Amino acid sequence: MPTFQGSNPFSRRESYPAQAVWTYRILTILTWLVNVIACIYYTFAMPADDKVGWRNTIWGHNRAHDRSPFYLNPLIASLYWIVLFLSQVGYMWHLFSNNTAYVQAAASVGSHFIFNNLLQFAFVMLFVRGHFIWAEVLLVINFFNLSSLYFRHNTSSKYIHIPVTSGPLAWTFVALYWNGAIAVNSHHLAARILANVAIWSILVYGMFFIISYKDYTMGLALSILTAALGVGQFFAKFIAFQWIFAFAIMGTLFVATLLIAIPGIFGKEFTFRREGAVVPTDQERAPLLEDN
Repeated sequence: MPTFQGSNPFSRRESYPAQAVWTYRILTILTWLVNVIACIYYTFAMPADDKVGWRNTIWGHNRAHDRSPFYLNPLIASLYWIVLFLSQVGYMWHLFSNNTAYVQAAASVGSHFIFNNLLQFAFVMLFVRGHFIWAEVLLVINFFNLSSLYFRHNTSSKYIHIPVTSGPLAWTFVALYWNGAIAVNSHHLAARILANVAIWSILVYGMFFIISYKDYTMGLALSILTAALGVGQFFAKFIAFQWIFAFAIMGTLFVATLLIAIPGIFGKEFTFRREGAVVPTDQERAPLLEDN
């Protein structure tokens, strides 16, 4: 067991040696670049290596399935990803910081972030080629990867938590519905009725993190993505319940987010951890967090 723990890149450690930190630095930059380049390239271009008729750009597939009950507005979703990618640059800065506590905190989530980049890259490669079922499998795997990161590797800094954990996790949760609806070609009435029920799980999921962890970053991320869903549904199918439900969920999450975030602005600090959670003494502190 000690040998397995020592070789398991996802296990919790008190500190990381210089060699491990440099490994995280190199792999983090490489996998991030691969993911970003693939997302940008396939936003504007179709894959040229696959002659099957299912190939398309990322938003080309989204547009081709605009009758899907989880069709997203490309502009809002793209802006979400641009901001997320830019925030991830801030995370990588922590890995190269002169502050040892920052480096150790960033390294503690490095394996999950690298795995997320690889899975997101593979998802894009499959999605643009029309392999939606396999793309859904990768989303499920990444959902468990990021959920494990959230619950097992709590980080104190919002500059690490947002780009590595809550931002990608919120997207992956919504993408499960987005890609899943495309995969099953859910254009018929029964599928839309089921989607009218399933959409409320976004509210339940977001409120779980807001109430249990006082994590307004998850609430904000999900409210933005639900706005992308609401706007997309409004213009795709005006006479429908889906966009009404989406805006109701967005509004509820946004208000709940403000109720948690505003007290922090005026000095009341919150934590991303449950009460009684043990925090390593060398872990980075941030102005959003309170002392237990």
